[in-house]
Amino acid sequence: MDIIIKNPFEHVTIPKRKEELITEDSQKDSRNYWKKDEIKQFLTISKKDLSMRDHVIFHLLIYTGARKGELLALTWDDIDFEAGSIRLWKTLFQTNGTHIFQTPKTKDSKRLINLDTQTLSLLKKWRISQMEENLAYGERQGENNIVFTRSDGTPLRLAYLNEKLNGLVKQHNLHPITIHGLRHTHASLLFEAGASIKEVQERLGHSDIQMTMNVYTHVTDTLKEKTAEKFQKYIEL
Repeated sequence: MDIIIKNPFEHVTIPKRKEELITEDSQKDSRNYWKKDEIKQFLTISKKDLSMRDHVIFHLLIYTGARKGELLALTWDDIDFEAGSIRLWKTLFQTNGTHIFQTPKTKDSKRLINLDTQTLSLLKKWRISQMEENLAYGERQGENNIVFTRSDGTPLRLAYLNEKLNGLVKQHNLHPITIHGLRHTHASLLFEAGASIKEVQERLGHSDIQMTMNVYTHVTDTLKEKTAEKFQKYIEL
């Protein structure tokens, strides 16, 4: 057996792992949430272009972080105007043209969250408008106690909100996000407002805090700027 004096791999260069170049533009393109000014712009547009019912739904999606199935399963009994709260404990599921109200798989998804005065005022206006419609059309199909229904009193299609959102985004050249992105938007702004991870977890109904942490790792630029400012102020003390 021959003895090798030198290591044959001595001058071998190990290729470095290529890292994906993340530019500011690519980050913007992948951003599935809206910033505060974008939310204000969207709500102004939705109030002008959509029906009152649809505007209130999108307002709730942004202001509560609820899932669309949770909102479409709401009945007026779930809203306590005196206490200023909304109970999310069921979700709408649709199959073969029929709708089913299901309870969530985890107990954490069943939750009671507080509403701000502006949201409560919008809901009161929508309730009055719906009652006036019921009087005008007479007895309708389905359960009239459902908060958001079609003109015949039956629940809305789950895909309906996706179609409305995509249409407004395209028509007004808004930053594209999904319906789930509105839930992400709510969480991001909660963090910006100073809410703790635990508070956001409970409001969104996450069963695992890691899910909330994953949202936190994608916090907005505004929150990152605040973090830098906090550090600077602490150093200057």
